[in-house]
Amino acid sequence: MAIRSDEITSIIKSAIDSFDSGVETRSVGTVVEVGDGIAQIYGLEGALASEMLEFPGGVMGMALNLEEETVGAVILGDASAIKEGDTVKTTGRVVEIPVGQALLGRVVDPLGRPLDDKGPIAATSTRPAERIAPGVIVRKGVDTPVQTGIKAIDALIPIGRGQRELIIGDRQTGKTAIAIDAIINQKGKNLVCIYVAIGQKLSTVANTVAILEQYGAMEHTIVVVAGAEDPAPLQYLAPYSGVAMGEEVMENGVEVAGQGLVKDALCVYDDLSKHAWAYREMSLLLRRPPGREAYPGDVFYLHSRLLERAARLNDENGGGSLTALPIIETQAGDVSAYIPTNVISITDGQIFLETDLFNAGQRPALNIGISVSRVGSAAQTKAMKKVAGPLKLDLAQYRALAAFAQFASDLDKATRDQLTRGEKLSEITKQPQYQPLAVEKQVAILYAATRGKLDDVATPRVREFESQFYRFLETERPDILTGLAESGGLSDEQAASLDEAIDAFRQSFLA
Repeated sequence: MAIRSDEITSIIKSAIDSFDSGVETRSVGTVVEVGDGIAQIYGLEGALASEMLEFPGGVMGMALNLEEETVGAVILGDASAIKEGDTVKTTGRVVEIPVGQALLGRVVDPLGRPLDDKGPIAATSTRPAERIAPGVIVRKGVDTPVQTGIKAIDALIPIGRGQRELIIGDRQTGKTAIAIDAIINQKGKNLVCIYVAIGQKLSTVANTVAILEQYGAMEHTIVVVAGAEDPAPLQYLAPYSGVAMGEEVMENGVEVAGQGLVKDALCVYDDLSKHAWAYREMSLLLRRPPGREAYPGDVFYLHSRLLERAARLNDENGGGSLTALPIIETQAGDVSAYIPTNVISITDGQIFLETDLFNAGQRPALNIGISVSRVGSAAQTKAMKKVAGPLKLDLAQYRALAAFAQFASDLDKATRDQLTRGEKLSEITKQPQYQPLAVEKQVAILYAATRGKLDDVATPRVREFESQFYRFLETERPDILTGLAESGGLSDEQAASLDEAIDAFRQSFLA
């Protein structure tokens, strides 16, 4: 077979023409110092703030300090294998988090890596952890409630979708319990929940996840965990990862089994005190100038840029919402400390829990006097608004009179009646843990209490009256509960039916 030179030439020419010599340019630097999860890197010209950096062995880092000759980076993983002289590459990407439906029901770390032994997560999209909050033009007013299922909160300190409501109190006062109850109560209510655990013991987080699974709440929940043993950079990143997942729900929605496309999210940050500690630790190791209580100067911005991302979008932008429930732990009830005052000033209200009330058996241990919700009342149902008005007034008068009655020996009948009413109302606002109530049941019992229908029930029997009354309504008068649930209001006819049912039940209960 003869070989023709022109054929060889044409083959070589076509091979040369089709040769693609694509060049990938990446900035490369050298580790000059490493320790305490922080690396100082020489080189890396053109590195971006918060850019992901690639260390040897697949360990990732994040560029935070951009200086003239060096870059200060935090290491997001095991720093023990990184040593002086190692080569570091830029990636051209800022920190991005996997988001979407694949994360529902999963426990992940702040980088979206699974921690629950349920296999890899097949997320189809990612979002940057840091992002500018939605502007004023794309927002709308809060007008839809987030039902926590807790009587005292839904009636007195209501939370709306798109609101930021702080839960604040000393350790062991039931802060996490309120957040977990709120998550459990969202089952079937078209709300995706993201629970971010920052700096907690893994045994505590495992217990929380077990409770959520027990009550069927993991179907609509994502748990993001940066435990106490995790490096400070991961704890710093955790809430931003959680809010990125929430923004995906708010803007694009996710499919939840049995509920269709859901565009409302609830983000719980438990807790931002430990988040601030992690940021302080990182900042001091990066040699940033310390300020008050050794926190860096931008610690306010740390939390404001996180919480401002909670929003209620207008209909032109999809009408989704992201509600934030940050938690802050105080020391000996001091709400005027640095981090608590920062977060109070950022949020739209606070739920204040007190150790003394908790120890006295008032659970949830709400101090109704200094707890407030600045925008939530606009989101209350008409029925709840109707019964909550007298409840607030009666409880306020009761607190004032109870303090006065300690020093007075003989009280007139009107004062005694007010004290009795207040005592019953205080008792009715108590609620067991993990037993959130449907709003129609809350309206029914609060209506009975504010109308004085419990005044002649002995205080130790109030809780018994309550549980039996719910059973009575479910079995004998389900039409009342259905009517309250469907209408959201409390018409004169419904009030008359409710009065009739309460009187019928009281006769049998007090007999």
